[in-house]
Amino acid sequence: MLGLQAYPTFQVFLSIFISMALTMILLPMWIRLLKVRQIGQQIRADGPQRHKVKQGTPTMGGVIILIAVLVTVALLGRTAPISDILPLLLVSIVTFLTGLMGLVDDLSKVVKERSLGLRPNAKMACLTLISVFFCLAAVNLVHIEPVIDIPFLATIDLGVFTSVIDFGDLQLEIPWLYLLFVFLLMAGLSNAVNLTDGLDGLAGGTVMIAMVVMAAIAYRDDQLNLALFAAAVTGACVGFLWFNAHPAGIFMGDTGSLALGAAFAALAVLTKTEVVSLVVGGIFVMEALSVIIQVAYFKLTGKRVFLMAPFHHHFEQKGWSETKVVIRFWIITALLACIGFALFFSQSV
Repeated sequence: MLGLQAYPTFQVFLSIFISMALTMILLPMWIRLLKVRQIGQQIRADGPQRHKVKQGTPTMGGVIILIAVLVTVALLGRTAPISDILPLLLVSIVTFLTGLMGLVDDLSKVVKERSLGLRPNAKMACLTLISVFFCLAAVNLVHIEPVIDIPFLATIDLGVFTSVIDFGDLQLEIPWLYLLFVFLLMAGLSNAVNLTDGLDGLAGGTVMIAMVVMAAIAYRDDQLNLALFAAAVTGACVGFLWFNAHPAGIFMGDTGSLALGAAFAALAVLTKTEVVSLVVGGIFVMEALSVIIQVAYFKLTGKRVFLMAPFHHHFEQKGWSETKVVIRFWIITALLACIGFALFFSQSV
């Protein structure tokens, strides 16, 4: 693949194609294996009644998404200089670890035959460890500045409270405020994408659109390896959607949704687009906020703001078909993605 390095744009599109092809080749075999093993999705009892028919649909499609992405970047990623390979290794490790956590969660659901999986405390502990590792590595190895840029408004320095620990000739910087921010971003987006994964094609389609923009941002920022990674995620989502479109033949499970959310957050930090990413992934933010608002308002008043949360189910309860909700959420994501890229582009010229 060394001869392709002179054609970076072609590499990005090739990354989409290889990842998509791998996903479409491997998923049918994975679906057959899951059916033979009788490994299927457990549907939450308090969800929409029309979703009961999805009980037993093969899940853990995220395993194939992860394989396709990691194989693609291993084939196409630039291995020199070290400043190029470190960000790619970091985002790949974070994606793999979060996917592994999601896989354990999915397997626990299958074994226990319930829709809850790992306990929230266990998930949060894992996400805390992963985000702390990622933040410290990003700051100390990739030399990411512990600041966040708010387009047209301000740059906030979150490195004002930084501890430095000496290990001989090496120093470890711990920017406490930025560490907290990265944790909130990564844990928030991982869980937000997980909440979005409630309708056929919803999470896959919205992540696909968001990752197209992240690939463009990384490419514009001369971070080809990160552009290749985002492009590989885009391709994997395209291939996955072929089998996940309504009526879904397979679900991505927490293996996919948690990993994709973490990958999105990691890309945002490594490209210094933390705030812009919240615009690009605005649909994930809205899904998470709908749950927070619903729970908080119900505890305060005993009443509900939405007919059902996350709020894609609210529209289902209002009579919208599953396909209508998904397509309209895709459109909203595309609009937000355009706005987010415009904000980034205006700051980079």
